[in-house]
Amino acid sequence: MMNFSEVFKQSNQLCKVSPDGKYLATCVQYRLVVRDMSTLQILQLYTCLDQISHMEWSSDSLLILCAMYKRGIVQVWSLEQPDWHCKIDEGSIGLLSSRWSPDGRHILNTTEFHLRVTVWSLCTKAVSFIKYPKACQKGIDFSRDGCYMALAERRDCKDYISVFVCDDWHLLRHFETETQDLAGLEWSPNGCVLAVWDSCLEYKVLMYSLDGRLLSTYSAYEWSLGVKSVTWSPSSQLLAIGSYDEKVRILNHITWKKIMQFEHPATINNTKAVVYKEVERRPAVGSDDLSLHNISIGTTLFNTQSKYEICPPPVQISVTKPDADRANPKIGVAALSFSSNSRYLATKNDNMASAVWVWDMQKMTLEAVLEQSSAVRCFQWDPRRPRLALCTGNSKLYLWSPAGCVSVQVPTEGGFQVHSLTWHCSGDSLILLSKEQLCLCYMDTEQEEK
Repeated sequence: MMNFSEVFKQSNQLCKVSPDGKYLATCVQYRLVVRDMSTLQILQLYTCLDQISHMEWSSDSLLILCAMYKRGIVQVWSLEQPDWHCKIDEGSIGLLSSRWSPDGRHILNTTEFHLRVTVWSLCTKAVSFIKYPKACQKGIDFSRDGCYMALAERRDCKDYISVFVCDDWHLLRHFETETQDLAGLEWSPNGCVLAVWDSCLEYKVLMYSLDGRLLSTYSAYEWSLGVKSVTWSPSSQLLAIGSYDEKVRILNHITWKKIMQFEHPATINNTKAVVYKEVERRPAVGSDDLSLHNISIGTTLFNTQSKYEICPPPVQISVTKPDADRANPKIGVAALSFSSNSRYLATKNDNMASAVWVWDMQKMTLEAVLEQSSAVRCFQWDPRRPRLALCTGNSKLYLWSPAGCVSVQVPTEGGFQVHSLTWHCSGDSLILLSKEQLCLCYMDTEQEEK
């Protein structure tokens, strides 16, 4: 069984649960609303100087940062002391992005044109500047334990990485990278390895140790568009690389060599994988087709108008032909996500927009494909269990688990189009966001699949 809350307003999809799971912060134009997660009662209401473009909790759930990029201003609010407030003004230099440091007491602002990163201390009010940050997809990453920050830099037409120690921002290492045009970097969850990848024009993924030694270089092919997405497994043992050639390559942490390659064929002939196809019709009475009624969710909310059918192979997946002359063509694997136990990997290939693929990382095989009737907007794993939630911009929520698939109607008046979703850290509820509203979906975890 699932229960849904009433609907609340939000703007810009700005809605975040505090790290401790107790509070829900949402932005409505220039207001910041903080609710108690268990009762949804409003605890605090703050008014910012302008419409909020970005909002983020501090790691200890005590402070909230609201950035107004157009005005170059950041405001910080305290949950414990509602009268205390702090305003940071970057002035005429402008503001591109703002974020917390892991300790929740420093704010890092990246200024317009990537001229510098300004580090503001809320405790000492000290300000430090880091020069030459690189304008790229993912140029800053903190290690999971909050000790180190890796920053991509560009100077004299070369790429560098600086590793800073977050407690006092001193420089630990600075080294040049073997990239033509660095596009992103990401620490392994255990903080031992920094993966660095080149722009899509040069297929290159590099592994560096904390002290800047190059551990390994991986390149799958040359002379065509390369890396599109990179993600670590939570165990730090696998690195998944999604590419423009519609394949995912899995590297292992011992040799950094490719141990597996997953393809996204337009015709699925795999007899072991289960292909679930969303069918939008009311089933005829007594029809005895291979349909999947409800798995682990009470029948009352199971919607008969949209359900999944299991398709025997071969199955055709609908493919959109990308415009090859455009920049960033809609082709290749842009979305990759491991389940919290590292057992499953979910992928989406951009030219097959309505399909999500789930791979079993123990058997290294395709486990399931969910073919939706419209393009998948967002998918996310339950932080506690191997359960995947997804949405396609209609009024339904879809869930996959090893036990099967289910489609659930969001029962709100006036139709609630689910544009994006995010799990509560307990995995017991989901926050569903439409264009200008949000609603909570509570899971019944008692009849949890084993």
